[in-house]
Amino acid sequence: MEDISDSITLSLLDKPSSSTTEEPNSSAEIIENSPIEQVALTVPVSDDPSLPVLTFRMCFLGGACCIILSFLNQFFWYRTEPLSITSVSAQIAVVPLGHLMAAVLPTRPFFKGKRWEFTLNPGPFNVKEHVLITIFANSGTGSVYAIRIVSAVKTFY
Repeated sequence: MEDISDSITLSLLDKPSSSTTEEPNSSAEIIENSPIEQVALTVPVSDDPSLPVLTFRMCFLGGACCIILSFLNQFFWYRTEPLSITSVSAQIAVVPLGHLMAAVLPTRPFFKGKRWEFTLNPGPFNVKEHVLITIFANSGTGSVYAIRIVSAVKTFY
């Protein structure tokens, strides 16, 4: 068994490549770990495809974060000293909200037996939902550049 500290500190480029001798259609899967120790210890190298991604929680919290951050950043942009709220604040605030929604929302399926069957609460709040909510929030942090033109027109003309 290989020591985990060797696999963490060994660079991805320095690892012996066994894929060069195998065929491209081979079923052997090569799992590469990150060369950064903190990332390698916290981020799993495999994906769990059973985790739900496109859920009601993700859409609701992601949309709310995008709208709220967009409004707040645009509102604070007009100050003498503009204040910018980043997506990290939403990333931190959304974890307890996601866990709360996972505990409170009903698990009953809607349209049972139909093609469009879904549930508001497919299981516990997971990391994939959290990542997508952060992406939604990040899309709302930037200000619209055309607003500056509208502001200049209203101010000077």
